[in-house]
Amino acid sequence: MTLYLLKRLGVLIASTAVAAVVVFAFMALLPGDPAEVALGVNATPEAVAELRKQFGTDRPPVAQFLDWAGGLVQGDFGTSYVTSSPIGPQIGDRLSVTLVLVLGGMVVALLIAVPLGTYAAVHHRDPLGVAISAASQVGIAIPAFLAGILLVFVFAVQAQALPSGGYVPIAESPGEWLRSLLLPWLSLGLVQGAVLTRYVRSAVLDVMREDYLRTARAKGRGRTGALWRHGLRNASIPVVTVLGLQLATLLVGAVVVERVFVIPGLGDLLLNGVAGRDLLLVQGVVMVLVAAVLLINFVVDVTYHLLDPRLR
Repeated sequence: MTLYLLKRLGVLIASTAVAAVVVFAFMALLPGDPAEVALGVNATPEAVAELRKQFGTDRPPVAQFLDWAGGLVQGDFGTSYVTSSPIGPQIGDRLSVTLVLVLGGMVVALLIAVPLGTYAAVHHRDPLGVAISAASQVGIAIPAFLAGILLVFVFAVQAQALPSGGYVPIAESPGEWLRSLLLPWLSLGLVQGAVLTRYVRSAVLDVMREDYLRTARAKGRGRTGALWRHGLRNASIPVVTVLGLQLATLLVGAVVVERVFVIPGLGDLLLNGVAGRDLLLVQGVVMVLVAAVLLINFVVDVTYHLLDPRLR
């Protein structure tokens, strides 16, 4: 197990390094000069050259990459081209909001998927089980931003029970913080919960057909007891893999949901950076998102290894 962890850790570090090269190269190929954008169309060539020197964009691309990558290792993302403020603290503040949003959405998805998927599998011939399966199929086709708009219309416009947007820090008011995040959590969790419900149902159905579960039933355990004691752990193995992919999807989907609900997370910071042509800020945010996805895949691989003793 220790050797496996070291191998996966090496793959994670190598993948992150390759991702950094790709992100930097992609941003370098984008048209536009940050110095010209910052100074405007009436800037003199001398002023543009001086600002390029301040930004460091007058140096060779390899030198710029090594400087940027070296800063990332030390937690330094550089200085914004637009606001001249450090990028690292901005990303740190916004990342905490995005993580709360994504984790809350995943909790909602699990609370929906595990009981409904298990019930739909155990009662797959009953009308309610078929209805749950059909409803999950419909939920897969609904984008997260559309679910957010529908939730705003129902709970904020019609019922006026929850705010339609905005974010209140938990330090100011825990109650308002919770109210401001309920709709975003639901918009992310309902869609991902529908996807996970299908996988949970399929995994539990496969487990129910296994010989060891029939043996447990033959020894006197009920269907629910046998599934709970012997089946759910085995059923969770494929679901964990899908769960990791869904976490990555939630992280990307949060970019749009944050815009819909006016939440100051990484997605909002990324879109503001794109609108303001703050390429170094955009580069830092994209790198954080890519690194988060790679880290999620690493955790999923390790968890999969722990759950399935055959891999050990």
